[in-house]
Amino acid sequence: MLKYVLLAFSVFSGAALANVIHEERSLYRNIIVDETRDLRCLKFNTKSSQTSQSCMYKNDPDKLVFNYTKLTFASLLVTENPKNVLIIGLGGGTLSNVIHELYPAAKIHNVEIDPAVLSVARDYFSFIENDKVTSSVQDGRIFIKRAAIKKKKYDWIILDAFNGDYIPEHLLTKEFFEEVKGVLADGGVVAANTFSSSKLYEHESATYHSVFGDFINVSRANRSNRIILAGFKAMPTKAQLNERVKALGPKLKKYDVDINAISNYMQYTNDEQDWPKNTKILTDQYSPANLLNF
Repeated sequence: MLKYVLLAFSVFSGAALANVIHEERSLYRNIIVDETRDLRCLKFNTKSSQTSQSCMYKNDPDKLVFNYTKLTFASLLVTENPKNVLIIGLGGGTLSNVIHELYPAAKIHNVEIDPAVLSVARDYFSFIENDKVTSSVQDGRIFIKRAAIKKKKYDWIILDAFNGDYIPEHLLTKEFFEEVKGVLADGGVVAANTFSSSKLYEHESATYHSVFGDFINVSRANRSNRIILAGFKAMPTKAQLNERVKALGPKLKKYDVDINAISNYMQYTNDEQDWPKNTKILTDQYSPANLLNF
């Protein structure tokens, strides 16, 4: 959900000052919901920065605001018709809502560590919950450990947890990714929201590769966000990609997702690894928080 304010709102330069409509101190951070004209945003206010986790257009809630949410749908070019979806990190529930509209028969489970975030998603961002869309207030890693014990499998796992500054370091390690891999269904995909501009970029890439093998980077040129697609069996052929783009295009248009353009942002690491071979892998014993500065 993390999106830095200067990046997220460059298109809104000159906009009126935001009007705060909700503010509270949760167990984990300061939570703010504000509005700037038609745009409503959930923000986490930390010591180092104020970050927007989720935004929606009040008059057009189907239209996605952030680049990373749009890039996440590249997952559907790698796996088809997900039946069981797991989302770690809720924000305003934007991804969950769109996936539910696209695949109403799919089971979607959202995991959010902060109960205040879940309440805000319900009260201010029209977060959908029903017999198909459910939620847990729990640390994502603990949830996945327990899911493994119960032998649960998910064919689309979205890693989207942020603490306001960056991804929690215990959700960035080789051991965690091995746990995620253990609950990934055959033919499924892991989609991780991360950043090209982070000083952890090479470490993250090396760590994902050590667990999942070759993966796909989805990133627009000169943009901070990247989505890592991992855990799939093989890179789709050009013919498969074209077929899936053609099928998905009309369905995703209402959300302002140009899946054809996004398909061109996909880079398979088998073609080019952009990190040194001796890059140190992140582990539960080695996860340097001091590198989190952008």
